[in-house]
Amino acid sequence: MKQQTFKKEERLRSLKVIEQLFDRNNAANLSVGVYPLRFIYQKNERSGKKMPEILISVSKRNLKKAVIRNLIKRRIRESYRLNKGKYDLKSLSYLAVLFIAKENLSFELIQKSMDKFLNRISKGNSV
Repeated sequence: MKQQTFKKEERLRSLKVIEQLFDRNNAANLSVGVYPLRFIYQKNERSGKKMPEILISVSKRNLKKAVIRNLIKRRIRESYRLNKGKYDLKSLSYLAVLFIAKENLSFELIQKSMDKFLNRISKGNSV
């Protein structure tokens, strides 16, 4: 089994790329919702990278307390870390994961949502 890590190289940090990813007029951006998560992603356009760069966001509007937002982000990060080794994600370039629920949800529900999305993407479906 592959080593299950979430390294710094896998985190999306470029402000330019983040702006492009959230630009609604960009035709390269694809979006899908698998409750309680929403995924915005771009197909692979770069060479040499094995894994997509990922951004995780939890809205302050939906969850007021920073402690809860951080807990949700940790759960999303962990579910991605555990599931990414099962699937071939070379087709993805960038991925933004947004938490859209308005309440604190269990790790199991987040895990199922992440697993369902990664399964669809690895099979080549644009969802």
